[in-house]
Amino acid sequence: MTTLAETLSSYASSLRYDDLPAETVHLAKRFIIDTLGCALGGYGSEPARVARDMAGLVSSSHPVTVMGNGQQTSLDLASFANGVAIRYLDFNDGYTSNESGHPSDSIAASLSATEAAAADGKTFILSTVLAYEVFCRLCDTVDIKPRFDHVTVGGAASTLAAAKAMGLTPEQTLQALNLNVASNIALYQTRIGDVSMWKGCAYANATRNAMFAVQLAQRGITGPSPVYEGAGGYFNAVAGRSIELGAMGGNGEPFKIAECSIKRFPLGQYSQTIAQAALDVREQAPGGITPDSVAEVNIATLQTAVNIMAGDAEKWRPANRETADHSMPYTAAVALLYGGVESHHFDDEFLFDETLLELVSKVKVSVSEEANRRVPEAMLCDLEVVTASGQRHASQVAYHKGHYRNPLTDAEVEDKFRSLAAEHLSTDRIDALLAHLWRIDEAPDLTELFRLTRFD
Repeated sequence: MTTLAETLSSYASSLRYDDLPAETVHLAKRFIIDTLGCALGGYGSEPARVARDMAGLVSSSHPVTVMGNGQQTSLDLASFANGVAIRYLDFNDGYTSNESGHPSDSIAASLSATEAAAADGKTFILSTVLAYEVFCRLCDTVDIKPRFDHVTVGGAASTLAAAKAMGLTPEQTLQALNLNVASNIALYQTRIGDVSMWKGCAYANATRNAMFAVQLAQRGITGPSPVYEGAGGYFNAVAGRSIELGAMGGNGEPFKIAECSIKRFPLGQYSQTIAQAALDVREQAPGGITPDSVAEVNIATLQTAVNIMAGDAEKWRPANRETADHSMPYTAAVALLYGGVESHHFDDEFLFDETLLELVSKVKVSVSEEANRRVPEAMLCDLEVVTASGQRHASQVAYHKGHYRNPLTDAEVEDKFRSLAAEHLSTDRIDALLAHLWRIDEAPDLTELFRLTRFD
């Protein structure tokens, strides 16, 4: 009987660039551009700085690059530093199914592994599409919350992406997956309560561990098997049951990257429709929105969104950025009061603004059975503002701008990238970098990509 690890590693080993339709290649470029933009935007954060400091402690005989400062370090620590920068702003893409998360976090794996192998741009694209495919197909199988975090799935995706980019054999790829799955099970506490800095580091750490597993397997280390089906394996310990993997992309089957969404706002994906609905309602209020003018704000959305974004008291008085960008009440109030949600709205001057918090306190959140029925195809939100004078303004949003059913245009993807990169790169450099990324499939290696993203 073929095990799940054998199925995944066989698929990863056999997938070829020529198997990718042109539209899939184009989507991969869009997500790579969006993800690297998020990394540039998150570069100056404290977690990203610490990750770079850690990377700077290590030298390697086969060095890999940290994006931004261009420092050379080990494969695992370069992928960790790049991954933390990618994730920090909570602005990179999302996929929603039985489990949900951010497959673009694994671009840190495909980026570093492609460079380590001195491979070309097509390899970078192929390993990226593979990471998305594995992550999304595994997310389709089972919801591992509330005990385990989605980065448990992400580690497997990063492992197979890195193994592909680095040219591992099918047997080495299988052992890398066995090693990673057996030793990297992450707890869901990362996402709930008073959310810590680790929220933006957890997937990067899963990728760091994936790189180590790949390097071990490449040198002959074997891993526990069967890692999924065994008595002490993933099915029993994590999923709680056996799982069935759907048909993988290729041979006429669409690739899952086509069902991933780009974020419009720098906050958790389950609040994207919330923020957009709040902006719609704000436009309906002729005198604008102030805490004094609002009696209550009523939000109805799917159960999972409520659990993650409004499931504990900390979400009504977030004490840090990580809790705030995963707070439905807070981000709804920001959108209503300021007409947008931007990264600076998670700074202390807003987090502890009693005027804003007064509006946050008026937000009521409930579960919508209609939204539950429509998930994962939509992230339906109904938002209503009841004014102090008794007027009601309402909006329903199923697909936020950037959702794969309501996608950003290529120009809008570029605009988002420019806004994130502008802090560090000149307009001319951004133009050159975008032009290079749209043609990354023509690049003989990633040298030019790292040169164009170096500024520190």
